[in-house]
Amino acid sequence: MDRAALWLILLGVFLISATCDPVKKYLLVSYQKKKVDIYSFYINSTVTSRYVTTVITSRVANTLNESQEIQFEVKIPKNAFISKFRMVIEGKTYDGVVKGKEEAQQQYNQAVSRGQSAGLVKSVGRTLEDFKTSVTVAALSKVTFELTYEELLKRRLGKYELLINAQPMQPVADFKMDVHIQEKPGISFLEVKGDLSTGDLANAIKTTRADKDAWVTFYPTQDQQTKCKSCGENGLNGDLLITYDVERRSPKGEVVLSNGYFVHYFAPSDVPRIPKNVVFIIDRSGSMHGRKMDQTRVALLRILTDLDEDDHFGLITFDSEVSLWKRKLCKATETNLENAKSFVKEIRDRGATDINAAVLAGVDMISRHPREGTASILILLTDGDPTSGETNIEKIMANVKEAIGTKFPLYCLGFGYDVNFDFLTKMSLENGGVARRIYEDSDADLQLQGFYDEVAVPLLTDIQLKYPGGTKLTKTSFSLYFNGSEIVVSGQITDNSVESFTTEVIAVSKGSNVTYQDTIMTKDPSDVPPEDEDFMQRLWAYLTVKQLLERQVLLTGQEKEDEKKEALKLSLKYQFVTPLTSMVVTKPQEEEIEVAEKPEEVGMEQTDHDDILMSMPITDMSSSYYDSYMDVPDTYVSQTETMFTTMFTTTLYTTTSPAVQEVNRFLLDVVGQSKPLCFDIPVPHKLRLLQDSASEFSMNGESLSEQNGFHQIAFHYKTNHHLMINTKSISYRNGQDNVEFLWGQEPTQYNADSVSLVVREHVMNVTFGNISVVILSHKKDGVMFLWPAIWEYSKDAKLTGVLGKADISYKETQGSQTPILKIKDKEVKTSLETVSDYRLHSTPVRECWLVPFQALMEAEISDFTVTQL
Repeated sequence: MDRAALWLILLGVFLISATCDPVKKYLLVSYQKKKVDIYSFYINSTVTSRYVTTVITSRVANTLNESQEIQFEVKIPKNAFISKFRMVIEGKTYDGVVKGKEEAQQQYNQAVSRGQSAGLVKSVGRTLEDFKTSVTVAALSKVTFELTYEELLKRRLGKYELLINAQPMQPVADFKMDVHIQEKPGISFLEVKGDLSTGDLANAIKTTRADKDAWVTFYPTQDQQTKCKSCGENGLNGDLLITYDVERRSPKGEVVLSNGYFVHYFAPSDVPRIPKNVVFIIDRSGSMHGRKMDQTRVALLRILTDLDEDDHFGLITFDSEVSLWKRKLCKATETNLENAKSFVKEIRDRGATDINAAVLAGVDMISRHPREGTASILILLTDGDPTSGETNIEKIMANVKEAIGTKFPLYCLGFGYDVNFDFLTKMSLENGGVARRIYEDSDADLQLQGFYDEVAVPLLTDIQLKYPGGTKLTKTSFSLYFNGSEIVVSGQITDNSVESFTTEVIAVSKGSNVTYQDTIMTKDPSDVPPEDEDFMQRLWAYLTVKQLLERQVLLTGQEKEDEKKEALKLSLKYQFVTPLTSMVVTKPQEEEIEVAEKPEEVGMEQTDHDDILMSMPITDMSSSYYDSYMDVPDTYVSQTETMFTTMFTTTLYTTTSPAVQEVNRFLLDVVGQSKPLCFDIPVPHKLRLLQDSASEFSMNGESLSEQNGFHQIAFHYKTNHHLMINTKSISYRNGQDNVEFLWGQEPTQYNADSVSLVVREHVMNVTFGNISVVILSHKKDGVMFLWPAIWEYSKDAKLTGVLGKADISYKETQGSQTPILKIKDKEVKTSLETVSDYRLHSTPVRECWLVPFQALMEAEISDFTVTQL
């Protein structure tokens, strides 16, 4: 009897710290009516002096007469630390415990050795991380999930933003969202926007404001939950954006004290803007071709328009050569700006990437033309590694650091995922700036302009903050303060018995020194309610850990180890899930272990479209693995157990001998075996990849000579559904609709009858009837190619084709010098090979047993070729 494979996705999202970072939504489609009842879903967010504690509680009932696995999944901001997770099942509570990563890894390894999966946290886009776990719930029983995370809101462009995205995937009888904001100086404005504030749902939102408090509640009825702009029978699917700022009555800033800790928020606006000297250093190498270069030009044209007349600016473009628009800084007069715009319009991509020479040219331009009473800024935009001139990263950083000499900051904008973002981050931090990733989306030009807007109006330079009565202080020295931002310092008070606490800020404003001094009476009645009295200590710990982790990239030797130990100590004390810790969850099923870790954004493998759960073993063939692997929509899961026990992919095998023909290498994972099988098919070929005659489904792929993967893939379903995917575009027609998509666009979805097409930046989910396929778009050596990576199908499907082999097993034979496998009672000679696994954009290298195509498929390659796609 088949076990019901049911998945419940509960999504609660808190995110967005900047207006240039819009939310990417995940398109999840319900395939059937679930036998699961989310009878209660609460999101409770408390903001006390910008410090946010969010608790997401979901209560779920299994309404089946048999046990089933229920999944809990929520999205949290990347800046947040998970601090608590618990499950309550049949009156018993299972709490997650935060441990050091090494200790947690031991438990994780033990769980894997017992064949258990590991529920972890993965990165899913610009600002989000995904927390996912599952638990088996007995028939007609209930489970409560509760997740808590904490973060400090950052002020950008004059406001704080809290965005909540709710996707519970079914209308919930008892759905409540409560946000309470408490700010000591008072709330100057508050605005509620987003998809969940439109139409009928607007009536479910209530906003209440007092002097120092604001409450936002969102209590939609079940009927309302199906009627928002992006809602449907699956309930809420949208966001609620809460934007606010606080009153700023004193330029000295706001000081909050509680239980021996303090935080100082400093954001003066009573000083004149400082004229700036800004040099834009723009990568024009060949990899900037197309939309990257177009968007860069658009952003620069807008930025030039926004320069003030007393600003001076310079433009430098570079590939293997460095070109200067003018050899010196130019005043932002109308004539100069028009000439600069003409220069920008003519920027064209070409050549390699000499970052070293370009940045040094920018430093030289500013250094040779110093201006009193101004603030200087270097902004580097690049999308790749240094490939020309000086290419040693350590040497480049040393050259830049010596040239700048702490005189002004360097901001590095990394365009896309091919860029070495760690290098840019370290080079920025070493020179008083920050690095920002610019995502390859349709709004990349707005991201560029948004970053510039944040640094467009400098008000203070060389800021030093002093606290005679404080200790264990967070960062107190800042090179620049920009209008609309905020400097935050926290620490402990050395003597709780003193009656006053003093703050002092010394800075430079437009060429003259300014000083802000303030004294706060520590015995004044606290505005903090008793239940929130420990928030200040947690805020200090959060900010301290964040800054300790950030400094790791700059430190070496014993100093680095000491700060790492301190960050670990605080993470464990306050139970924060950080890059140094993991949360261990012991589940009721035979003491099963899950480990939640905080991912690091290191490249494409942690973007929104191609993650597997971090550190999950590739040989785990559980259904949770498949769901997490590609964020496959619920559409692909039927009532009965439908999952493959094997998984296929194609990987190019590049030979070292020109006499040997290039091939596409297919990987075939086998349950119970640590190494997959692999087999080769020479290129070029037109192949029948997958076919099900019963449902009139077929998928064919065409490979080209001396190229990776597939140039194009065609789908046919019944008599009138035809889908053609190539490396540039996607075309679907069904006799009535003709739909076109482009790779790299915003997430887009098409649904009609039993057809579902979901296109994201580098991945497409395709469903025809009961068969679902995921196609990835890859790039290698500058050439794009397609990749069929994973699919699911009902047990009734009778699949054939290159990817239709699902019942393979093998055994390794002992005692022979030549490796031999026993496949279907036949001995097959093999060799152990290493191949790149293109199921992930990170292309991990795997070992596989290479076997002849005929021995594995029991047919000739010609039996799988087609004359037309």
